[in-house]
Amino acid sequence: MEVTSSRTAKVTLPTDDQILITREFDAPKHLVYRAWTTAELVRRWWTANRGEMTVAEIDLRVGGTWRFVMVTPDGFEVAFHGEYREIVPNERIVSTEVYEGMPDAEAVDTLTLAEADGRTTLTILVQHSSKEHRDAHIESGMEDGLQDALDLLEEVAASLR
Repeated sequence: MEVTSSRTAKVTLPTDDQILITREFDAPKHLVYRAWTTAELVRRWWTANRGEMTVAEIDLRVGGTWRFVMVTPDGFEVAFHGEYREIVPNERIVSTEVYEGMPDAEAVDTLTLAEADGRTTLTILVQHSSKEHRDAHIESGMEDGLQDALDLLEEVAASLR
């Protein structure tokens, strides 16, 4: 099996209602965290070059909310929002995630950042309420966009050096 490069996220399904995303970045964790939590920087990577970001709102505090909206070239609006439940700066964020097209399918995302030798491993555990919601998330084509978005996230984080 070939070694995963830093520019490839690994997506696995540890249980029937979970998605686990792991990716290494060539940037220290405080810069990855900054690129993940600063609205102006999120605008540079979140759309994965698949549309125009029209809303990037982040109220980074426990109980605060976030909302990201993009419009695809064919005019389709894609919107997500959530609430921050736990924040450990530069290390961990727990938040809800709701795709507004499926408002009853709220997931809980746990993002962790671990640094070694100036490189950061980002891990996101997406906990869905059911296998059906998890499968709908996977079948939405999320992985292609995720890979491209995380490539851009790495570029943004590295540019902050």
